[in-house]
Amino acid sequence: MKVRRIVGAVALSLLLAACGTSQSATTEKAESADSVLKVGASPVPHAEILNFVKQNLAPAAGLKLEVVEFTDYVQPNVQLDEGQLAANFFQHKPYLDDFNASKGTKLSFVTPVHLEPLGLYSKKLTSLAALPGGAAVAVPNDATNLGRALKLLADNGLVKLKDGVGTTATERDVTDNPKKLVFKPVEAAQLPRTLDDVDAAVINGNYAIQAGLKPASQALALEKTEGNPYVNGLVVRAGHEKDANIVTLGKLLQDQKVKDFIQQKYQGSVIPAQ
Repeated sequence: MKVRRIVGAVALSLLLAACGTSQSATTEKAESADSVLKVGASPVPHAEILNFVKQNLAPAAGLKLEVVEFTDYVQPNVQLDEGQLAANFFQHKPYLDDFNASKGTKLSFVTPVHLEPLGLYSKKLTSLAALPGGAAVAVPNDATNLGRALKLLADNGLVKLKDGVGTTATERDVTDNPKKLVFKPVEAAQLPRTLDDVDAAVINGNYAIQAGLKPASQALALEKTEGNPYVNGLVVRAGHEKDANIVTLGKLLQDQKVKDFIQQKYQGSVIPAQ
């Protein structure tokens, strides 16, 4: 009986040891997976900037970076909120604030990186003055970028907006439209494709560049950079702002080498945050 107890105890010890080894291996594997920072980004310029960091700065900082590309403005936030991403890099704070308010998410803006000036483009016209009466103008259909587009048109004398609406403006806030412009709300990513069908389109900087447009030289009107709230930056789930890898990536994105890369590659179409 005593022998059986000893044998049973030994067997139990071996089983626990085996389980412990397996659990340890699983933990090590999980920790290894967690050491790779998975970041969602729009292809241009965000993913290009992240890949520059990944290839040139991250190795020396001990950061393993995985860049996941998205072609819309919704899924990067959805997947970040669900924990499929550790961070994303594609949006400005006004868009993030609106997304949090409308979707009930708790995402946090961490590090400003660059500004992509919003611009008015046309394949048919070469100046604002040539915009005809009743012209069809495509604009972003999401709330923050629609207000931003209307402000751009107002700043260039094409429309007038109610006092104080600023970038929260909608079509209902247009108080004067002397050219009787007809607004065509379209998903931001699809705006470059509308240029064959409308007289002009207000296009976000990243989608303009991706479509081969040159904001600095081809836009009929371009946002001013001074005091502009639409700086794009790194975003995480609330509570993860001080995670070691996030802090490291934030510092790398603000490195002078990244600013030099942005200036040299985009020639004024993307402007580093100051």
